[in-house]
Amino acid sequence: MVARAWRAAFGLAVLSAALVSGAAGANRGAPRAPPTPAPFDLIIEHGHVIDGTGAPWYAADVGIRGGRVAAIGRLERVSAKRRIDAAGRVVAPGFIDMLGQSELTLLVDPRAQSKVFQGITTEITGEGESVAPVNDAIARENAKAYEHYGIKRDWSDFAGYFARLERQGIGINLASYVGATTVREMVIGYGDRAATPAELDEMQGVVAQAMRQGAVGVSSSLEYAPAPYASTAELIALASTAAQYGGIYATHMRSEQEAIMTAIEETIRIGRDAHIPVEIWHLKAGGVKNFGLMPEIIARIERARASGVDIAADTYAYPAWANDLSAFIPPWAHDGGKAKLIERLKDPGMRARIKKELAVPSADWDNEWQSVPGPEAIQISTVANPKLLDIQGKTLADIAKARGTDPMDTLFDILIEDDAQTSVAVFAMSEPDIELAAVQPWVSFCNDSSGTSPEGRLGKEFPHPRAYGTFPRVLRKYVREERRMRLEEAIAKFTSLPASRLRLADRGVIKEGMWADIVVFDPQTITDRATFSAPNQLSSGMQWVLVNGVPVISGGAATGLLPGQVLRGRGGHP
Repeated sequence: MVARAWRAAFGLAVLSAALVSGAAGANRGAPRAPPTPAPFDLIIEHGHVIDGTGAPWYAADVGIRGGRVAAIGRLERVSAKRRIDAAGRVVAPGFIDMLGQSELTLLVDPRAQSKVFQGITTEITGEGESVAPVNDAIARENAKAYEHYGIKRDWSDFAGYFARLERQGIGINLASYVGATTVREMVIGYGDRAATPAELDEMQGVVAQAMRQGAVGVSSSLEYAPAPYASTAELIALASTAAQYGGIYATHMRSEQEAIMTAIEETIRIGRDAHIPVEIWHLKAGGVKNFGLMPEIIARIERARASGVDIAADTYAYPAWANDLSAFIPPWAHDGGKAKLIERLKDPGMRARIKKELAVPSADWDNEWQSVPGPEAIQISTVANPKLLDIQGKTLADIAKARGTDPMDTLFDILIEDDAQTSVAVFAMSEPDIELAAVQPWVSFCNDSSGTSPEGRLGKEFPHPRAYGTFPRVLRKYVREERRMRLEEAIAKFTSLPASRLRLADRGVIKEGMWADIVVFDPQTITDRATFSAPNQLSSGMQWVLVNGVPVISGGAATGLLPGQVLRGRGGHP
């Protein structure tokens, strides 16, 4: 009886629901059509897509919505706010610069024209000395650099620096390491001594804070004081801390010349003991006495990889490196910072000691005076003192001859006159070594230069031509002219390889859902134009460059838009 009553009540409820539904359906009329998809912001059509994976190109249109790749395929019947005809051109992911130096120049000119005209959409920076953190001592030491660029510093840590970038806008994406040198300067200063246990704990705390604020890892630049004063154990401790936050260890090794094999062993040990991936910056066999050493270097890295060490490298593929002129001075003479260095260079006795040491080869430090064939291989790049602008682009040999002074004394005098701010190009690498490094499957590419421009304050500088030309040079020289690598292989080295090294999971490949960092260019015409005698020349051939779906180059011309993002490491996310 109860069961029959329950079934009767249930039947009435169902009937009532059906009647209500029918009445509502009658009011709605015919079934509603599926919603029309929102139009794409942009469709790149008719191009040859090289997706960054190394796979051969394929024909497809690429639809972009909300800054990301939203569709790949035939999109001729789909609505879009704007279309780009890429017929006869390559459509590829934006290039990733594994080592830039734009942390200050982006505050001068945020467009980064020298970068975007190469197709660079993302830069990783922070070579040993990072833009943050900063204390009073570091601020005093860097005061000349801030003054040179007309920058008023308003940050003390990465949180403050990244916030400034986000307020002003940037033309490319930027990520940064925290520099082991900067960490040492924060805690120990510029002195030549080991860290105490308490100081090392404090240094690890500085690294941890930087990682939580978004640094992608910890880096070292062990040629430049006070970095050489750090022990391997100190570096392992800092790298271990970065590893806890998903970071990597990147290094300008302790030696790239006479002691390079020993330096590689140290680098491998840091990676193994700290349980952290390792990136060797600007891999080279530096110095005329080391020409032909690259096969041995590669073999040692290959053995480390085979043993389980996650180690890779990058290169800029030019026969001259660039660094500070002060790197020619032995590390001990830098004890105490730039002011102490200049004081020693003015002292006749100290000056005589330095000259004596430069004249003798050494495996204890990279004696660059012994690396070059002569002073004609040292070209002055950028100076800070306006009174020295006339020596930019000239060789040390030419300057010494014009002044009537010994080349070594000329070098010392320039450092004194320029407050040790001078940068130089040093011609001491062999093309066969460079080419062999470039084609290794674990080698990507870096600019190793700050973003610059032929215009304004930055246009007065005299940079290494790699600042404007690295990536187009590879496409011209190694792909088009010498056929040392396939176009798809070069693109992978510019995109997915560096993205995987940096754990940038949503960049480096053209795929639905990825950020739309995209370049469109003709592989038969793209070329570098910057030279060592005339470096301030933008590369040509990039027709379109999109950063997060927004054109920074449109039809071959800069738009001036600033759609770049600060890219934070794993530790910078909740």
